[in-house]
Amino acid sequence: MTASKTQKLQWLVAALSVAVAGYALIAYSLVPLGNLVHPQMKVTFEAHRVAIYVHIFCSVLAMGLGPWQFFSGLRARRPALHRWSGRIYLLGGVLPGGITGLYVAGFAFGGTFNQIGFAVLAVLWLATGYLAYAAIRRKDIAAHQQWMLRNFALTFAAVTLRLYLGGFAAAGIAFETFYAWLGWLCWVPNLLFIEWRIRSKAQSHLLAAH
Repeated sequence: MTASKTQKLQWLVAALSVAVAGYALIAYSLVPLGNLVHPQMKVTFEAHRVAIYVHIFCSVLAMGLGPWQFFSGLRARRPALHRWSGRIYLLGGVLPGGITGLYVAGFAFGGTFNQIGFAVLAVLWLATGYLAYAAIRRKDIAAHQQWMLRNFALTFAAVTLRLYLGGFAAAGIAFETFYAWLGWLCWVPNLLFIEWRIRSKAQSHLLAAH
């Protein structure tokens, strides 16, 4: 992928992330929680209001901050901003968002298969966030960047889930049918794509060195 295409992809990811984060922030601030979800999910959501709201708003914080960590020009011009926004992203977004995400995965709509998918997503979100933090603490910038890419690919699951919701609904597929797969579908392709990008970049650097 050329530098120009990479930059366009970055801006697209940033725009989608901010759009979904903004929608969630406004919608969940103004509309009662149960009115925004499928009727069968309403009772469960209302029974776990605190965990749901913490998960939503911490995820919103992560979506709003995450994309800007990858703009190299911004990192170079404002390194202090990059460091502090990264700390807020990990400690204020990923950490509480992942913990509550793991909790709410236990009663996610769609059955056991879907619940396991969301639980694995939460565990990987926390694990990649920790590995990114540990890498920068030991000043391994390359490893830090790679783990942050993986971590944000998982953060972006909140965006891809909503894209799938719209796409499947537009195709006329019943909510109960497609939602049972979203616990996996919202993040596995994201992670596979970013892993391919990381490995392709590493391979190109290796070939250039020879």
